[in-house]
Formats: sequence, structure tokens, C-alpha cells
Amino acid sequence: MPKLTVEGYGTFEVVAGKRLVLAIEQDAKVDILHACGGNARCTTCRVEFIDGEPATHTAAEQERLVARGLTGVRLACQILCDHDMTLRAISRLEGSGRADPGGAPTETIAPPPVWV
Repeated sequence: MPKLTVEGYGTFEVVAGKRLVLAIEQDAKVDILHACGGNARCTTCRVEFIDGEPATHTAAEQERLVARGLTGVRLACQILCDHDMTLRAISRLEGSGRADPGGAPTETIAPPPVWV
């Protein structure tokens, strides 16, 4: 089982293949945002990798990050937990002014991933 370390929260074993956004929320108990429901449209699920950043992106993640001019961050909704990772959850409900984190992301990456 991969280990997920979230700065300030600890290290957690997660089911291999679980969406990172769900692992952060369910396993690490971090109030990460996912305003678009985990569909690579809003960029509210941003994380910064400290170690173990995945080498691949989905085409949807890459397009959204470029469109928003974002660098140095990744979208947790577009990443699978398939190896050990250490990160900072930088986009959280606390302090955001939002009423809730957003719609619940599905178990599988949406839109269907095209890996680049």
C-alpha cells in the first residue's frame, strides 16, 4: 500500500489506485477543496509536492494548469495513489470563505484520463 504524507497531518497508508483528492480528504482527514467535484475544471484541489511527484499528468490537468498559468502545483483530482508521496495541501476549505469543499469526487478520475 502506498504511503501518503500530508505536511502537518501525518503519514497514512492508502489503497493503491485511489484518487489523491479522496485519499487526502478521507484518509488524511484534510479539508481539501474540490469545487468542481473533481473534474479538472476549477483547480481548487491544488497540492504542492515535496517528494514523490508523479511523472505523468492527465491531458485535462495539463490543460487546466496551463490555462490558469499555474506552476509548481498539481491537481489532486487527477492523480492516483500508486507510490509513496509527500505533499502540502494548499487549497483547503478552512479560510476559503466557501460553505463546503464542493461536490464529492467519484472513485475514478474524471474526465476519463488521457496520460501525457
